[in-house]
Amino acid sequence: MSWLNRVRNAIPFIAKKADTPDNLWHKCSSCGQMIFQKEWDENLSVCPRCDHHGRIGPKTRFGQIFDDGSLRVIAAPAVKEDPLKFRDSKRYTDRIKAARTQTGEQDALINAFGRIEGQPAVVGVQDFAFMGGSMGTAVGAAFVAGVQEAIAQGCPYVIFTAAGGARMQEGILSLMQMPRATVAVQQLRAAGLPYIVVLTDPTTGGVTASYAMLGDIQIAEPNALIAFAGARVIENTIREKLPEGFQRAEYLLEHGMIDMVVHRKELRAALAKTIGYLTTARAA
Repeated sequence: MSWLNRVRNAIPFIAKKADTPDNLWHKCSSCGQMIFQKEWDENLSVCPRCDHHGRIGPKTRFGQIFDDGSLRVIAAPAVKEDPLKFRDSKRYTDRIKAARTQTGEQDALINAFGRIEGQPAVVGVQDFAFMGGSMGTAVGAAFVAGVQEAIAQGCPYVIFTAAGGARMQEGILSLMQMPRATVAVQQLRAAGLPYIVVLTDPTTGGVTASYAMLGDIQIAEPNALIAFAGARVIENTIREKLPEGFQRAEYLLEHGMIDMVVHRKELRAALAKTIGYLTTARAA
């Protein structure tokens, strides 16, 4: 034991190191400010200094969106893991196990049924913390299951997208989820039910090229990165400098790609109002 620790332990009014929580502070990834974790949580994981919207997982998102006591998680269909027996620097199965340990979820898309200010809805949330929210067969199966549950309940399907694109460890099977999800969206529309997309940071790659841009209503959180290819790839291809704010939510709104940019504090009310308008029109 060091001299400093002996002195600390001998003086009763000095707090022991073990008494200090490790998660007392949160550092904003945008402005770098240190924020009390309690203040960060109470502000819905939005920086009170620069208004940066932090990335959040399904459990936190469901807690912010659904009415108390209305949540029912929808079981995801079982799929074959590691269908290609893929290995790079690690085995794919090891990467999946690590992601499950880190997030506590089976894969990157979780669905739940509940009510948003009284309005019934099935909500799917992609978790960027699970292998970058990447779209593999499990995500495709979960998306289809969410749509089928919405059809069975006669309510809208709302998807919160957050992804780096298709899951490379599943090769062509991951790309096949793009048309699969598109067909599911068409089935939802054939049933006369709304499909609402909330684009969160980041939404890129094959997810953007499929179900992320097929919503009847496209909503985005402020400053969310929304793209297919990276800005550097585009600049190298077209040999031109891209405009300021290119691929951010506000730029897409200005150029007619999305319908709304909504602050996280106002998102629950905006979704309830949108669902109310769309379902009332359907009933009429």
